[in-house]
Amino acid sequence: MISAKPRERLRIAVQKSGRLTEASQDLLARCGLQFRQSRDKLFCFGESLAIDLLLVRDDDIPGLIAQGVCDLGIVGRNVLGEHSRAATTRDAGVAAQELVALGFGRCHLAIALPQEAEYTNPQSLSGARIATTYPALLAEWLERNGVSAEIVVLSGSVEIAPRLGTADAICDLVSSGATLAANQLREAAVVLESEAVLIGPQAMPADERGELRDLLLRRMDGVIQVRESKLVLLHVARSAVPAITRLLPNGQVPTITPVEGSPDDVSLQALCYGSITWQHLEEMKRAGASRLLVLPVEKMLA
Repeated sequence: MISAKPRERLRIAVQKSGRLTEASQDLLARCGLQFRQSRDKLFCFGESLAIDLLLVRDDDIPGLIAQGVCDLGIVGRNVLGEHSRAATTRDAGVAAQELVALGFGRCHLAIALPQEAEYTNPQSLSGARIATTYPALLAEWLERNGVSAEIVVLSGSVEIAPRLGTADAICDLVSSGATLAANQLREAAVVLESEAVLIGPQAMPADERGELRDLLLRRMDGVIQVRESKLVLLHVARSAVPAITRLLPNGQVPTITPVEGSPDDVSLQALCYGSITWQHLEEMKRAGASRLLVLPVEKMLA
């Protein structure tokens, strides 16, 4: 029997088309990865590093990792959660786990009811028929809240189930809420908060793929920090530095430089994580800051 040669290239599964596709590929590009797409547009060969992409349905990604076809994947936390709980129900091991929260594709899995339906707490759903494409996550939520209800599994168009009379409520992903409003539904309870996550097995082979995974995780961490970071520059009296430092949102310890010709003034530079609002700037201005600048950060490596 001839054994297959172990793969030396890291393989990442991403959604072929959907709400996470563009943002996933943009993230990988910002990590310095360049790809050449195959003619069938299902495979992308990595040109900058030995990292390739497999373009597939998002529901298939956790299974591809479980089978060892791919080493990493980018999916919604809802997809990973449904697959993991369904696998546990089948007494199968959960091969993939969340490695990094990526900060895009945010939404939540929610219970929604017709506008006229009464809801005070989860027990209001006792005996109800709830339509969903996430039966494992819904079943776990119902059990956790001690609710006995019928789960109606649908493959799509969940939001019209109450109008068709096939369900009394739904459990579906909610982003803006516009789809619920268009179908005369209102959100009643949140089952799971979701966003795009990088997933993979708990342990990687001790070969080149493990080294590539570590490198990619470091770069992703840098890209995510940069995306949520701003560099703040300002002038302020030395005596007002403590007050300004307290106003910096999620800032690191600032760098302080004397201002030539003004012994009582300093130039302050700080890296802040998160958004810098006009209110932040106005508060720093009132505390004595001047020449305030907020700059985007292009790249950062700790």
